[in-house]
Amino acid sequence: MDRINRFFNDKNEVSKDAGIDYSQAGDYLEAVKALSRTTYQSLYVINYQTKGFEYVSDNPLFLCGKTSKEVKKLGYAFYFQNVKAEDVEMLIKINEAGFKFYDTIPVHERKLYSISYDFYLINSRKNLMLVNHKLTPMFLTEQGQVWKALCVVSLSSNNSSGNVVLSKDGSDEIWKYDLAADAWERSEKIKLSSREYEILSLHASGRTINEIAEKLFITADTVKFHRKKLFEKIGVGNIAEALAYAKTNKLL
Repeated sequence: MDRINRFFNDKNEVSKDAGIDYSQAGDYLEAVKALSRTTYQSLYVINYQTKGFEYVSDNPLFLCGKTSKEVKKLGYAFYFQNVKAEDVEMLIKINEAGFKFYDTIPVHERKLYSISYDFYLINSRKNLMLVNHKLTPMFLTEQGQVWKALCVVSLSSNNSSGNVVLSKDGSDEIWKYDLAADAWERSEKIKLSSREYEILSLHASGRTINEIAEKLFITADTVKFHRKKLFEKIGVGNIAEALAYAKTNKLL
């Protein structure tokens, strides 16, 4: 239990007698279950009061060969079994930095924020798999601590662990966490030009370069030019990575 407690700190301490409006939760799990049936992404819910997982979807990506019931029972012990050891330490550091940042946010804005980062899972074949993990608060205590949070896991479009970003719904401002410097740096969300958006959207619908050129009344070389600029802008090497990045970062 001691190692699991490393994921928790006094910045978000939710004791058994914490002030919680339990009516806010209602039968929320039915909505989460319905969402899990419509997406390839893995979903799970953290309960910070019990320091465990309240729900884990059946989507296999996050399960690493286990059943959802097994992962739910393991809770945070799952990380020590199925996450690369160095990345477990990274996750603990991100968790501490994230809640320190969160403590500076006005209580009425806290549900608007989400944090995203990448880490390596060890799947059932003992292979490393880089995933993206997003966490956002669902319910808060009366004092503003996170009581329950929704986590969404998908394949990462990056090439390494880390890539920690805090974002606020409805804002172009983002904060990137420098793991080495242990510091948050303010930045702006990447914005696509109208042409880049058109080309990426058409690729997402399965069209080829020539078909996109015909649809937009431009040459194939012009499509390639805009793709190249797009790849450079978002830091990817091909259209598959660009589409994954766009989905992860809500560009489409």
